[in-house]
Amino acid sequence: MKLKGKVALVTGGSSGIGRGICHAFIKEGATVVFVGLNEQKGRRTEQELLDLGGQALYIQADLQDRKGLPSLIDKTVAAFGRLDVLVNNAHATNNKTFEETTEEDMDYSMNTGFWPTFILMQEALPHMKETRGKIINFVSGAGMIGLSKQSSYAAAKEAIRGISRVAANEWGRYGITVNLISPIAKSPGVERMEEHQPNAYNKMISLIPMGRLGDCELDIGRSAVFLASEDADYITGQTIMVDGGTIMVR
Repeated sequence: MKLKGKVALVTGGSSGIGRGICHAFIKEGATVVFVGLNEQKGRRTEQELLDLGGQALYIQADLQDRKGLPSLIDKTVAAFGRLDVLVNNAHATNNKTFEETTEEDMDYSMNTGFWPTFILMQEALPHMKETRGKIINFVSGAGMIGLSKQSSYAAAKEAIRGISRVAANEWGRYGITVNLISPIAKSPGVERMEEHQPNAYNKMISLIPMGRLGDCELDIGRSAVFLASEDADYITGQTIMVDGGTIMVR
């Protein structure tokens, strides 16, 4: 029960990696508030978490609505009295070549990934000062190695890495840690790739030294548990590659 008594807010928690994190957190004793756009999926995941015996709350929201983002922090604290962990997982993008990428594509990626991360970090800060909180943001190898057809996604993810390092430097004096996870996992998007683009899917698997995709809960979720726990109190500003060895940072 590494997270017993902790309250966590997870964006994009209805499915995929976010859902895996919610399950892992609940099993370690955390109270989980999670945000998702699709209400049907959100309610289903909420019931799964409640069935595990934990406290969970689903909030339906569109993260592109910047004015509504502060209310996510407010609702979490109003419901459970505190905020210990913030996980900025949600992100949507359009995959296009560099020359095909439009300003609208860039805006979409920034508005679903970068801006929610930035604003929620700012809004969470007063509460995190009280709890010596943990912030876990999500990035991608797309930005680190420049994957083709990932211009807008890479730009937003590297922007998230940049502000996370700044916050880690500035907020360390409050006992707040800010870390990043760069995952490869069998998310719904990857499952669609397996079905519709088997050649691309098989090539991706071939580049993973461990020869398999990560599990959303057991691999990515458990890594998030570690970063959210007291075990990681002296780790901040770091990018943790949870990708089976695909990218080995030097």
